[in-house]
Amino acid sequence: MPQVAIERLDEKHAANTSVVDEVKTLAERIRQRAFEIFERRGDSDGSAVNDWLTAERDLFRIPESELVEREGKFEARIAVPGIDPADVTVTALPDALIVQGSTVHKHEDTDGDVRFCEFDQRTLFRRFDLPERINVDQVTANLDKGVLQLTARKSAQSASGKSLRAA
Repeated sequence: MPQVAIERLDEKHAANTSVVDEVKTLAERIRQRAFEIFERRGDSDGSAVNDWLTAERDLFRIPESELVEREGKFEARIAVPGIDPADVTVTALPDALIVQGSTVHKHEDTDGDVRFCEFDQRTLFRRFDLPERINVDQVTANLDKGVLQLTARKSAQSASGKSLRAA
């Protein structure tokens, strides 16, 4: 099972990292796209939330996921079909796991006349805010058959046995 690289950030380094800057950049891209949609609609009020959600869907792929808590750890499974392990970045923070990735699809001159193509090129982004702190040094990530599997052991301070409730 191919492993995926993990960036591990402790409390001291979490606020001053490229991940924080990247999230700000992603939010700015969404804001710009939402404004384009707003302008295209003719500047009418009342649909700002829909514009924002449409912009997110246009720019990012939010993959199907699940998060399970069991036996002192969190286990996440994320659908990432068509993404190579080298194209996925996992960031482990004491209170969250962030998954980013991208796909590139292009046609070569040798592909012939493409009559139909639904492959797209979007950034994959998913953040899991965890209900309890984790030990960032004990996070693993493996990609097998299009499913990214993350395992994050709870930190010794928070291994209280609370269960994760569905929101």
